[in-house]
Amino acid sequence: MPADHEMPHDMRPLGRTGIHVLPLGIGTNKWRRADRGAVLETYRTIGEAGPCMIDTAEIYFSERVVGDCLRAGPTRAVIASKFLPFPGRTSPRRLMRALDGSLARLGLKTIDLYYVHYPLPFIDVGVFAEGLIEAVKSGKARAIGVANFNADKMRRIADHLARAGVPLAANQVNYSLLRRAAETNGVLEACRELDVALVAYFPLASGRLTQPSDDMGTKAMGTKALLTCLADIARAHDASISQVALNWLLARDSHVIPIPGATKPHHARANLDALSWRLSKTEYDAIDQASAPRMA
Repeated sequence: MPADHEMPHDMRPLGRTGIHVLPLGIGTNKWRRADRGAVLETYRTIGEAGPCMIDTAEIYFSERVVGDCLRAGPTRAVIASKFLPFPGRTSPRRLMRALDGSLARLGLKTIDLYYVHYPLPFIDVGVFAEGLIEAVKSGKARAIGVANFNADKMRRIADHLARAGVPLAANQVNYSLLRRAAETNGVLEACRELDVALVAYFPLASGRLTQPSDDMGTKAMGTKALLTCLADIARAHDASISQVALNWLLARDSHVIPIPGATKPHHARANLDALSWRLSKTEYDAIDQASAPRMA
């Protein structure tokens, strides 16, 4: 737990871009199938909280839903989406065409953050870098990032971008108390070194970090021990297990920005309520020890 851990309501930077967001964002992967009225209220809930990152992607088919919300009223939210690469769709021209499509669906002229969704084997990251540079230089993206990039590819694309004067804002990876690989595979270290945000998707492990241990009879003993630890701390704070899990990620490093999903306003509000308090060092250390087997 960093000694200089920030106070609950402080903003967090997207790298060196000058863009600051709330420490918690929201994922919209399930918005396309959710009740539209509930989604709109969820959007309004997070919009009222401040510059909350709303994360979408062309592959999620939720950009139009986010766009409908944006058209329903102004927001302070920071909008992020992603380019889907696949063989034959890796040139800067293809990336810019995809960005134009995302902007049209979102109803925006400029997006706050635009990612490459994942790297491709045998494709040099410089190809993606050129497209991302054009996205910023054209004014169609305020900032750019990558998702699911390992530490080596992340450093290489950051170097390519830096030569054009464009900072890498974020690397979005799967990171939670049940999946802590970012701490051992070099990604978190690279984010610190390059001053890049680590945007954590599935921060609640697809819902596995939202239930008390009594409901997890089929889970492995290690997971049950972790959930028991989280439940004990949750009771001490009159909070939920998920809020404790999110608080641990926030305390882990100031570069981390979790983006839990939510399709209902009370779920979004509950997640954001995690920002109103923080763990003690003793609580942090207890969770760290209980989840240590999940470092791989």
